[in-house]
Amino acid sequence: MEISGKTKLYVIVADPIGQVKTPQNINKWIAQAVADAVLVPMHVSPENLASWFAAMRGIKNLGGIVVTVPHKMSIRHLCDQVTPAAEMVGAVNVIRREPDGRMLGDILDGQGFVAGLKQSQIALQAKQVLLCGAGGAANAIAFALAQAGVARLGIYNRTRPKVDEMIARLSPLYPEVKIEAVTSDPTGFDLIVNATSLGMALGDALPLDAQALLPGQTVAEIIMTPALTPLLEVAQSLGCKIQFGLPMLECQIALMARFMKIGEE
Repeated sequence: MEISGKTKLYVIVADPIGQVKTPQNINKWIAQAVADAVLVPMHVSPENLASWFAAMRGIKNLGGIVVTVPHKMSIRHLCDQVTPAAEMVGAVNVIRREPDGRMLGDILDGQGFVAGLKQSQIALQAKQVLLCGAGGAANAIAFALAQAGVARLGIYNRTRPKVDEMIARLSPLYPEVKIEAVTSDPTGFDLIVNATSLGMALGDALPLDAQALLPGQTVAEIIMTPALTPLLEVAQSLGCKIQFGLPMLECQIALMARFMKIGEE
């Protein structure tokens, strides 16, 4: 990859940033597409997000931004416009900078997660799913799971009001799906999804009561580093099928590139 004064710049913003896999995957896509572009990581803390975002508007060779933990929900309010999907979910994970500096946001986490499950031949139709988390990625995944036809969606989060907000948005749109607040007990669920950041840092608590897992259940992660999180390690030892976090990103790469118009200019 040769970077010149004509190279289009794309960035990923996160806090922390060391665990992200998007630069490798997007830059591999760029190389295969023979596009004059590059994606680089930027470590920005929540208190500096607004000022950083304002600065990004003025960078004329910036094509777009990939957004990850913990900024997906807060950055939505900084965008000039968001897609209907992002508005519904309440979060943004990809932004296109228009030539006039306007920022357009979209959310692709849910699509990527469900595509990754389908790629691994994990069925969703009429299944009972436990979703842990109520952040930006969790909201996107909840909508995508309901859209995919699950029968029941139990949502667990340590902060209950966020769960209630999710249910209030989801239930009117998918009345055929039983959507409810639940505890950390995975008993009775076919698929268990960790959509929290727990497991990313050494010493993190498990996001649910993992010792109650049973063979026949599937446990899925959205965390990419480490690949085998403590939750997946326990699930695997108990005979569960596991799904790593990376397929969710891999299934989003082309969608992200298309949204940000990488290689089209």
